[in-house]
Order: sequence, then structure tokens, then C-alpha cells
Amino acid sequence: MTVRPQHQPLGTPQALELLRNGKMTEAHGRLPWGSNFTFLMTVSCDGDKALAIYKPRQGERPLWDFPDGSLCQRETAAFVVSEALGWRLVPPTVLRDGPQGRGMVQLFVEHDPDRHYFTLGSEFRAQLGQIALFDHLINNADRKGGHCLLDKQGSIWAIDHGICFHTAPKLRTVIWDFAGDEIPADLLADLGKFVGRFGDSAASLELQQLLTAPEIQALLRRGDALITTKRYPMPGAGRQYPWPPI
Repeated sequence: MTVRPQHQPLGTPQALELLRNGKMTEAHGRLPWGSNFTFLMTVSCDGDKALAIYKPRQGERPLWDFPDGSLCQRETAAFVVSEALGWRLVPPTVLRDGPQGRGMVQLFVEHDPDRHYFTLGSEFRAQLGQIALFDHLINNADRKGGHCLLDKQGSIWAIDHGICFHTAPKLRTVIWDFAGDEIPADLLADLGKFVGRFGDSAASLELQQLLTAPEIQALLRRGDALITTKRYPMPGAGRQYPWPPI
């Protein structure tokens, strides 16, 4: 049996096929640092295998401001939006049944756990600016520094999107470096295509299975606001940083 190298480009149809249809075996244990049940698994299909993160719905901790059992859907929705934008910030992610029931399954990214947002230098500014804009769009309530993974090829991957897409402002992030800056023209163009073509897009159909209609409408309103102002928003009132920050 061959092992699919983890450093190959993520987001490919082959990776999604493996995650959707592969057999989930060889549980390598529960990851201890998350508040929800998170397992490292091996997924195998047709002679290929890869490591994946599995977060079952039944292991989600109830939250007062998000519907119970919806976090795995929000994780999957973040991948759908990232792909629709053409940004490929989120590792391939699917919603499927697993050993602990239905949940989110995401391709594991090999990375240095000692490298995170607070240790990344100025050479990563463009990638971090893209992640910051993504978080404004999806209304990420928990962008910790450790949710930015640096792979062996120098690409940063954004993970942990279980508490995103709320209709009310919830943004909490450590990435405020770009507040008030102009949004780069290429990112604005991507936003314009995403919002302008949303009704006829495959992403629209996928998100309807993952989010509520008001949540999708709020997503599009945030996109419109970013396109109109052409600037990264400034911090608003209330708590703007997650805890812990890493």
C-alpha cells in the first residue's frame, strides 16, 4: 500500500475522494488541546492512505450562541468558501459518517508545531493578509495563532473553523495587523466574483446544506461591505481577541 505524501497540493479531487469514501481506521488517539472531541485517523482507499482530523458531531461541546451539532458543518462550510474564492486556505474537508458518527474529516497538514502566527516573519505577510480577510468574511470567532499552520513548502493553512458564520458580529482574531489597510486589488476581485456569482454557483448549493439561510445572507452582506469599503475593518466594540491567543 502506498502512502499519499502529505506535501502534495491540497484541495485536489483525489484528496476529497479519499476523505469522502476512504475507510477510517487506525485511530491514533484523541488530540488533547481541543475543547471538542478531535481524533487523528488514517483514511485509506484503493491503495492510498493519508492522515486526517476527525471531529464527530456528538463530541461537540454545547455553546450558548451557536446551534448544537452545527460546528462540523461550519468547518466544512469554511472549506467550501475558501475553494469558491480560489484561495485554498483550508485543507480539504468533508462532512461524513465515521467511527463516532457523523462529523468533519479534514486532511492533516504536516507542520512544525512550534511555528504559528506569532513566530512567522514578514515574508508571510501576504498569506496572513488573505487569512485575515477570509476571517472577516466568514465571521471567525476564534482565530488563534496556533490555527495558522506552516507546511514544508512555506504555505500557511487555516484550520479550526467550528465557530464561524454567525449572523451577529463575532469576529475574534489575533490578526489585526491589517486593520484599516486597503484590501489588495486581486483579493477584492475574488470577493466580487464570489458574491456576484454566488446564486448560480456550486458553492451556493453546498452551503445551503451546511448553513441556515440567514447565515448565508449575512455572509454575502459581509462580502458586499468589504467590496464597498475596500478596506480591512477596524476592531469594533467588545471582545476582539480569542483566549488563549495560541
